[in-house]
Amino acid sequence: MALLRLCLVPLLFLFTVVASPSPAVAQTGTKRLILRDGSYQVATKWEIKGDRVHYFSAERNEWEDVPNSLVDWDATKKYETERAAGKMSPEAIRLEKELEAQRVEDESKSPHVAPGLRLPSEGGVYALDTYLTEPQLIPLDQTGGEVNRHTGHNVLRGVINPVGGSKHTIELAGPGSKLQIHAALPTIYVNLDAGGDEDDNSKTPAAELPWDRFRIVHAQVKGDRRIVGAIKIAVYGKSSQEQDVIPADAEQLGQGWIKLTPKAPLQPGEYAVAELLGKQGMNSYVWDFGVHPDAPANMSVIKPETSEVKKPPEQRDETEKMQKRD
Repeated sequence: MALLRLCLVPLLFLFTVVASPSPAVAQTGTKRLILRDGSYQVATKWEIKGDRVHYFSAERNEWEDVPNSLVDWDATKKYETERAAGKMSPEAIRLEKELEAQRVEDESKSPHVAPGLRLPSEGGVYALDTYLTEPQLIPLDQTGGEVNRHTGHNVLRGVINPVGGSKHTIELAGPGSKLQIHAALPTIYVNLDAGGDEDDNSKTPAAELPWDRFRIVHAQVKGDRRIVGAIKIAVYGKSSQEQDVIPADAEQLGQGWIKLTPKAPLQPGEYAVAELLGKQGMNSYVWDFGVHPDAPANMSVIKPETSEVKKPPEQRDETEKMQKRD
């Protein structure tokens, strides 16, 4: 019996710290899980699973585990109590400022776009979709558009060599994209600076291009091809671009992120995110997607973290018994 009481102490203590009526032990905000060696883990929620503590890391944005024996529950409770009462020591205040600075930096690199849903810090191009009432981030793949079937470069950027008195169409293979968005008003997030441009084949470095160079274009389906743009080149060398550009608002977010929001709902069809390269014309490598509300679910998506951690039935029953005894 004495051994049983000792095993139950950490569980009872955890509920004292959290002070939450939910058996899932879900905390709101960012807290510190202080370890016995004096270090700590920045977490938003945690629960005890056997001899381990399962917590959601606010720094790495993923679930992790630490042995329960390594957690200093007394120090964890003291820190939270002092912070709630505004009586933190100078050291705790310093740590709190560091935590806030880290939170601001993390938010800048990985902005929240929906409850529990953040953009990846490594950048890329993503579409915010809603499937069966759940918000999801869909990573958009860059597709190499064929310019009159004579471009075969596997690069991030491809430009057209001007030939006087000619017209070049930028085409994608297939009548539809493998990525289909269900929301009629999706938001597109772009951050190419985080990943770098090692295979950039354009003459202008990305850093010298305007930040609002991205457009949402409507693709015209012709047979088994999708035409996303055309470039006309006069005999005297002047070129002009033709794209069915969708009116959209552009906004800068955080470190390198760009947010594109269509001004009106998109009609069902095929689209792409295109990059304009100034005098070099349109990048022939685009990020294609379709908009069809009845399309099946996409396979590779980023889903929001749940607000609570669900326990197995036997652990949930034990938790309820403990709360009743308290």
